[in-house]
Amino acid sequence: MAIEDYMLSCPNKKLFGMECFGCGSQRALLLISEGKFVEAFYMFPAIYPLILFVLVSAINFIDKKRHYGKAMIFWALVSVITMIISYFCKNF
Repeated sequence: MAIEDYMLSCPNKKLFGMECFGCGSQRALLLISEGKFVEAFYMFPAIYPLILFVLVSAINFIDKKRHYGKAMIFWALVSVITMIISYFCKNF
């Protein structure tokens, strides 16, 4: 069995026929793990800001001496804005 067989399907797409804000994120992570970085961006454009957000959040959790709140807010906003733009580009 391939890893694609274990991926979750989107209930929003099944019920309403429209992709949700996170559709493509699993496939984009798989493409990144295969070294297909451009294809991952086309699959889910918010993948790179989300990865940076997770990394900054992890650093914030580990490094208690410094505060990374502004960086976390920045990458969260970039991720959300990218997800909203890609949602409307895919569905409308």
